[in-house]
Amino acid sequence: MSDATKKIALVTGANKGIGKETARQLAELGYTVYIGARDAARGQAAAEELSAAGGDVRFVRLDVTEPETLRSAVEQVTAEAGRLDALVNNAGIAADQAPPSTADLDAARATFEVNFFGPVAVAQAFLPLLRAGSEKVIVNVSSELGSITLNGDPAAQFADVNILGYNSSKSALNAFTVMLAKELAPEGFRVNAVDPGFTATDMNGHAGPLSPEDAARIVVRNATLDADGPTGAFFTEGGTLPW
Repeated sequence: MSDATKKIALVTGANKGIGKETARQLAELGYTVYIGARDAARGQAAAEELSAAGGDVRFVRLDVTEPETLRSAVEQVTAEAGRLDALVNNAGIAADQAPPSTADLDAARATFEVNFFGPVAVAQAFLPLLRAGSEKVIVNVSSELGSITLNGDPAAQFADVNILGYNSSKSALNAFTVMLAKELAPEGFRVNAVDPGFTATDMNGHAGPLSPEDAARIVVRNATLDADGPTGAFFTEGGTLPW
């Protein structure tokens, strides 16, 4: 069982990249961190690596598109911790790079399953444990590419990145963030979307200029908000983004 004084966090898609680094930084702050990953071998290896550095990091098998793994993950965290203080919906994919006129609809649907329906399902499943926790924080890892305002601005930094599946899935995730924050505000929840920036990860062939360590800092900052922290906002390094 977890120490009753320790805060508990779950990070999805956390066996590598920004998710793994988020787990590491939360563990350094004293959190018990559950690494959610589809691949058991990779997830367990990541948890063991971070635990060897002195953190309380545990693997939980979790594929956000598979309800059975979601149910078993909830059962595991319930049995071991009995509560959850912070949920970081980090798992994401980009199944297609095509613009709206030529996008493969199956690829777009697959992207929505992970990037939108996955976070909704995870949040709903873990809500009872979050209500039992003391912090009540949900962070949805989004992207500047999900900003409808910036997608319509030809002068925006990434105006040329016009990917139907990925961009619109993050727009939908942002809408979910706003609505969930509004619903849960009376209970003291803080629910926010975070754009960690263009980061070198497997998803983009490690083309981004930011390191996972840099990107994870803003995620962790929002995962550790105190009771007076904001809710229903879209944060990036140094400020906020338009929806």
